[in-house]
Amino acid sequence: MIVVLAIIALVAALIVPNVINRPDQARVTTAGTDIKSISGALKMYRLDNGDYPTTNQGLKALVEKPTQPPLPGAYPPDGYLSQMPQDPWGNPYVYESTGGRFAIRSLGKDGKPGGEGLDADIDGSAR
Repeated sequence: MIVVLAIIALVAALIVPNVINRPDQARVTTAGTDIKSISGALKMYRLDNGDYPTTNQGLKALVEKPTQPPLPGAYPPDGYLSQMPQDPWGNPYVYESTGGRFAIRSLGKDGKPGGEGLDADIDGSAR
């Protein structure tokens, strides 16, 4: 009986560390997928309106029509996204627009710029 318990403890010691990190790895993957989806919505916005939303308008411009200039000329009634996007850790995505380019990023698990491992920023940018 003791041998069986020792074998179970050994197997558990080998498996548990691999399983514990999976939820955080899934969140990193989800953030990358979200960034691609948001990028697609931003590209549609640009096709319809000639440019990306400004940094001040932010990603909110994808959910509801901006009220500050430059105002979009062809905004769809339902917007480009159904709700304000948040990263898998519950923080808003950081959006910056500089003319014909934009950058979106998640600040990672710690919600702070920079970091390493799970705390590292997850970036996506386009022109």
